[in-house]
Amino acid sequence: MLVDTHVHLNSKKYKDNLPQVISRAHEAGVELMIVVGFDHETNLRAIELAEKYPFIYATVGYHPTDARHVKPRDYEILSKQLKHEKVVGIGECGLDFYWDKEYVDKQIEVFRKQIELSIEFDKPLIIHMRDASEATYNVLSEYKNLKGIMHCYSGSPEMAKEFLKLGFHISLGGPVTFLNGRVPKEVAKIVPIDKLLIETDAPYLSPHPFRGKTNEPARVKLVAEEIARLRDVSYTSIAKTTANNAYKLFNIKEMK
Repeated sequence: MLVDTHVHLNSKKYKDNLPQVISRAHEAGVELMIVVGFDHETNLRAIELAEKYPFIYATVGYHPTDARHVKPRDYEILSKQLKHEKVVGIGECGLDFYWDKEYVDKQIEVFRKQIELSIEFDKPLIIHMRDASEATYNVLSEYKNLKGIMHCYSGSPEMAKEFLKLGFHISLGGPVTFLNGRVPKEVAKIVPIDKLLIETDAPYLSPHPFRGKTNEPARVKLVAEEIARLRDVSYTSIAKTTANNAYKLFNIKEMK
């Protein structure tokens, strides 16, 4: 019933307990997981996991904080990986002016290249955006007919509406459960239900009451429960609708 649309099971943090993490996710009702790559190593690992498990799909891309290391040949590698039957998106990619203010032009260049690959292969973008809402919007607005996810969205409700106009889904993770998470809670209330997704970004951003601890996909259930509370609807409706949204966006047939 649940789909975690952004999880890093390709992280080394799970090297000793991945089977147990997956088992707990299934026990919590997670039927599908999108494992997101962000550099050469994690892209390959995401594909490896997708090949091993029928309920895992992969995305591949280059994170903005690694943009300065990306070479022309790296786009050729991405192009080959995007042809893989279980690679369903490109990213995470985007702009991050929190961790990297020095290579802004390079970040934008690498972001644009990945947007163009998204269009070429007709696969959704997984967008990382930190302290860069306006710049991210400005780049995306140069293109037409885009699709993708504003991953673990942390911007304002007003900017969320602008990204929605561009055709993007808004995905919420652990911060929507934080006791001081006023902004993501407001966003959770205003996103049209057919554009809403949920995620963990595990092993990061563990939801309340596990904040500060290593996250895992089972806890996407806590995200769904909090959004249901905020929207005053049933947990089941949020779980089913966000799952259906994910299957449709990633063009995946529903799990049997």
